[in-house]
Amino acid sequence: FAAERGRYHLYVALICPWASRTLIARKLKKLEEVISVSVVEPALSDQGWRFGDFPGSNRDDLNGATYLHELYSRAEPTFTGRATVPVLWDKERKTIVNNESADIVRMLNTGFGALADESVDLYPQALRAEIDALNERIYPALNNGVYRAGFATTQVAYEEAYQGVFAMLDELEARLADGRPFLTGSAFTEADIRLFVTLIRFDAAYYGLFKCNRQRLADHAALSAYTKRVLDLPGVRDTVNIDHIKHGYYSIKSLNPNRIVPLGPDLSALGL
Repeated sequence: FAAERGRYHLYVALICPWASRTLIARKLKKLEEVISVSVVEPALSDQGWRFGDFPGSNRDDLNGATYLHELYSRAEPTFTGRATVPVLWDKERKTIVNNESADIVRMLNTGFGALADESVDLYPQALRAEIDALNERIYPALNNGVYRAGFATTQVAYEEAYQGVFAMLDELEARLADGRPFLTGSAFTEADIRLFVTLIRFDAAYYGLFKCNRQRLADHAALSAYTKRVLDLPGVRDTVNIDHIKHGYYSIKSLNPNRIVPLGPDLSALGL
């Protein structure tokens, strides 16, 4: 898969934190003119992610698919698993390059050479051990922890996940309280991308719907300032769509059978 302008296409959902990781990397590496994007509708249909006309979503003009699973079947006719986002698609070979967000972020970081902004390095050699350690701790406790709380089917499982979420938020609040702008210090890295995509969804979805309700993000001074700092990086705000986030999460039948989408919360402190 050679790095070529216009050869690759990114399929994403703006509700999805994992897909949003790739959008942020694409923005920061200035790859908007190199890699095109399609956005699915925020609510999962009975056939999974669907292309359509919800504001901020697109039809699939590239491949003419109605549902994302059609692209998985096109790439691998025997595919029977879940069709997930993000998807990095090769227009030339008409196949999926990768559908794992962590891999795609690193491809965007180093795989496009002079086509990208080489002054931005989201995984610098000198910080890799620290980034890897942060990723390994933040993912189970927080990134995935909110989902384990939200989809828990027993009280014990919910409480364990809930405690893990807030233990990690407390740890991160203390880490950022020393005045550092980002997790590893002055450099914005992929560890920050991974944290940010969960934080930006916290008050809008995880606090209420997923019952992670000890405190809001807004009640954490250092984490709130950090989230605003990341939002204000060039291009990052463009990847955040609170309407998609709320409509997507609150359309989950098992958690919200009537699919009523809340009008709040007030996110004006973040400029949203």
